[in-house]
Amino acid sequence: MALARLISLLTVTLSLFLLTTTDASSRPLSTPPKTSVLDVVSSLQQTQTILSLDPARSSFTSTRPESVSLSDPVFLNSSSPLSLELHSRDILVASQHKDYKSLVLSRLERESSRVAGIAAKIQFAVEGIDRSDLKPVYNEDTRYQTQELTTPVVSGASQGSGEYFSRIGVGTPAKEMYLVLDTGSDVNWIQCQPCSDCYQQSDPVFNPTSSSTYKSLTCSAPQCSLLETSACRSNKCLYQVSYGDGSFTVGEFATDTVTFGESGKLNDVALGCGHDNEGLFTGAAGLLGLGGGVLSITNQMKATSFSYCLVDRDSAKSSSLDFNSVQLGSGDATAPLLRNQKIDTFYYLGLSGFSVGGQKVMISDSIFAVDASGSGGVILDCGTAVTRLQTEAYNSLRDAFLRLTTNLKKGTSSISLFDTCYDFSSLSTVKVPTVTFHFTGGKSLDLPAKNYLIPVDDSGTFCFAFAPTSSSLSIIGNVQQQGTRITYDLANNRIGLSPNKC
Repeated sequence: MALARLISLLTVTLSLFLLTTTDASSRPLSTPPKTSVLDVVSSLQQTQTILSLDPARSSFTSTRPESVSLSDPVFLNSSSPLSLELHSRDILVASQHKDYKSLVLSRLERESSRVAGIAAKIQFAVEGIDRSDLKPVYNEDTRYQTQELTTPVVSGASQGSGEYFSRIGVGTPAKEMYLVLDTGSDVNWIQCQPCSDCYQQSDPVFNPTSSSTYKSLTCSAPQCSLLETSACRSNKCLYQVSYGDGSFTVGEFATDTVTFGESGKLNDVALGCGHDNEGLFTGAAGLLGLGGGVLSITNQMKATSFSYCLVDRDSAKSSSLDFNSVQLGSGDATAPLLRNQKIDTFYYLGLSGFSVGGQKVMISDSIFAVDASGSGGVILDCGTAVTRLQTEAYNSLRDAFLRLTTNLKKGTSSISLFDTCYDFSSLSTVKVPTVTFHFTGGKSLDLPAKNYLIPVDDSGTFCFAFAPTSSSLSIIGNVQQQGTRITYDLANNRIGLSPNKC
């Protein structure tokens, strides 16, 4: 009898043990993580290419053949599709950096000012600072002076200089020039003669007297009243835009014809004609604002959509910027395009969370929401390189990645804003956990490994390309966007993310 009880007890114990071990083996943490392959050799080869590239010998700098007339394009309407080539900033001007690490550090320093400027700009909007409080006093007896058009709020509240360029024609006849493309800016502007102070650009500085369609705007023009910072001289509207990195442009606000390659042209586009311009715009003639504000090129052309595919910043290849040509497939990721009622410049999207290695990262449901005051949320920005996440979200994502990479050789403890780095110097390829974005509505996007592990030198140090921010605002930067066509479907308030459609 005792023996039978003992056997029964052992049987129950063994069953419980088997049940427990079987249950443990079926848990997500014990299943093989979802992985992506990082091509270490290819990434390191590109670090050498970008330093040795000679823009003067690159095909993208060539001018249009003389047999093609820029007066040929038709005038655009709101539904006209058009396409422009898109190039990385670092292939427009020859690198002055001694090695790749110094180039990376320069990029990160430049964009840190931009990120701070974006956060400040939104914060000022949330706090309800009125534009009229920011307008400077201008002395008609003086030349353009930056300090006269700068206030502490404006100089600290705007954003940096952008990272991608397209070639645009301005005036009649059209003069082609490279302009920075910026989803975080609204005001379009170019450098103009005569220059009080102009930085070096790759094309001749625009002379407004050479354009038969150039028209100065008066101080009472509706476009002038839409500027955040303006002044008046001899009944001409003056503008000023300052950026978080200390860059600025000051000059006359005007209208002129803008030509988009052979796709078409727009009459009477409001743009700044800058006579005093300083900062980190070297190479470009100015900036094309793709933001959501009323003065942006997207609003002035009444675009129903625009999309771009950002090439790798270390590549000499180009991609395209397209307007009015939404081509989202059933397999593409989509997210709601959200608006902040306090500020119309930035494009917010519905981000619900992340996965690492196929395992959902545990974060608060409200961590990426815009609150009632207008604070928080997630924006897409083509001028910020590294994605910034609210600190709690970043820590959760980084820790999840670290738990699944204990087999990888750790590198330097931290480099600039990166706190998670690896030494891949002895590897040609490496399998790493896949990082996935999850969007409101149920769609998701797996990032390629090169979009979250990037080289920071030419000797094999790669860092996890996310960073924390003390701001409640999160920003998805261009490193994470590279190689994916990002579509802003303005008519239907959605963002499309289409891998491999460049």
